[in-house]
Amino acid sequence: MAQVLEFKLPDLGEGLTEAEITRWLVRVGDVVEVDQPVVEVETAKAMVEVPCPYGGVVTARFGEEGTELPVGAPLLTVAVGASVADLESGAADSGTRAGASADGASEAGGAPQAGGAPEGGRDEASGNVLVGYGTAAAPARRRRVRPAREGASAAAGQSGGSGADTASGAGAGAGSGAGSADAGVGLRAASRAEGSAATVTAGAADTAAAAETGAGPGPGAAPAHGDGPVPVISPLVRKLARENGVDLRELVGSGPDGLILRADVEYAMRASAAVAPVAGPASASAAARAVASGIGATFGSPGTGVAEGAAARAQTPADARGAVGGARSAAVSGSGTRIPLRGVRGAVADKLARSRREIPDATCWVDADATELMVARRAMNAAGGPKVSLLALLARVCTAALARYPELNSTVDMEAREIVRLDEVHLGFAAQTDRGLVVPVVKGAHARDTESLSAELARLSDAARTGTLTPGELTGSTFTLNNYGVFGVDGSTPIINHPEAAMLGVGRIVPKPWVHQGELAVRQVVQLSLTFDHRVCDGGTAGGFLRFVADCVEQPAVLLRSV
Repeated sequence: MAQVLEFKLPDLGEGLTEAEITRWLVRVGDVVEVDQPVVEVETAKAMVEVPCPYGGVVTARFGEEGTELPVGAPLLTVAVGASVADLESGAADSGTRAGASADGASEAGGAPQAGGAPEGGRDEASGNVLVGYGTAAAPARRRRVRPAREGASAAAGQSGGSGADTASGAGAGAGSGAGSADAGVGLRAASRAEGSAATVTAGAADTAAAAETGAGPGPGAAPAHGDGPVPVISPLVRKLARENGVDLRELVGSGPDGLILRADVEYAMRASAAVAPVAGPASASAAARAVASGIGATFGSPGTGVAEGAAARAQTPADARGAVGGARSAAVSGSGTRIPLRGVRGAVADKLARSRREIPDATCWVDADATELMVARRAMNAAGGPKVSLLALLARVCTAALARYPELNSTVDMEAREIVRLDEVHLGFAAQTDRGLVVPVVKGAHARDTESLSAELARLSDAARTGTLTPGELTGSTFTLNNYGVFGVDGSTPIINHPEAAMLGVGRIVPKPWVHQGELAVRQVVQLSLTFDHRVCDGGTAGGFLRFVADCVEQPAVLLRSV
């Protein structure tokens, strides 16, 4: 007999909490094998093909291309041990059984059945391991019991609403706002089944209509989370809500099991901007409750006006801060284009902002005559063999300088109040791609010669341009080389790639007048800059490092000492 197993978005490693579906590799009805890639997703670090640990027939896909899913959200379901013909012949019978199960669950008090793979599917093992799945089956999920609705209905009746309507709604689903609330619940259920939040807006329209007539929410409306845990996985979603004054406890997410997604918070923000001129000094979360029923918005209490409830809630310090965020959102909603900070752009923004907050950086710079370095490179390439890039020569200079000044190949552990000096040099280099700025990492750069560095830099650069870098190739750097001269600029004060301690910047190499051997001459001049963490060293160490790099650029023979 066929077993339908649910495959969830696995933890792709390196602290990633969400991924965007860029391309489905299978369709519903396709037969897949164990470890066959089924979807291509874009994380904040790279494009990744996700293999499925089950073999069978794809019965459902959750999310369209462009949808962002949190780790742990369902990707697809696979019927193991069944053919396509078997699934088509049993479809009607399955629908009947599903309807009967739903009716039984409703009569039993609404407690959902625990999900997870059946007993027979627990022995399914995949040889392809990503963090969080493969080789071992997922643990069984515990049964979750919803609190009784009678108590909630009674409390709602005592808070000032229509007691008769509330009481009757508890038993028969009737009440002034029951229609819109039931529609919202149905829409959320459909959204979870389809894997997207596209149907949420209909619920919002129903609640907006109910708000205009002054009707409160019916007994089918989802309650606030109260003092319990808020179903949010992604810290980015929490940050977005906090910065824009959205109260997550007032939202019911469109994700699996009510999980609150980024789209839910963004919808609440748009809703708050839409009603801001009417609601007055209300917080973003209060305004969202007045419009966004489809994502779990609720009014303060039955019978309370929208403006009064919102104004009362705005008296708390947290909502006062939210009011500022809501006003700011309303002010900018009339013009311009809002571009979500997600994917590579979002990861870069978070990392650079963290670097500025945590690292007390300083920058020093120097001009150097790179004429001899250019001559040495031409001589190397004229001798035959693989071509040596200028970036590889600069990388070799960096590893030699770090061997002399190891303080700059370190990181700071503030919890332990220790400077951690690293034994190996994993050299990151900034690369601009169509997807944004990425920093591929040359692992073990200290142990490579110039030819090896050149080959690895070329390989990683090609992978960056095609978007095929793996998360492992984008993490773990201990020092970064930033060649911004390719943009035609002379200098910069780069931001340190957290949690590293320093970054070397290289400007363009251009002909300039220069005093050479006591005479004015036209030489190839480059500006070098070093941004360093002042916690790991003082200016003397940073200046010594930069001077050594400049000496190697001006006289490449200096490197022969360490060959």
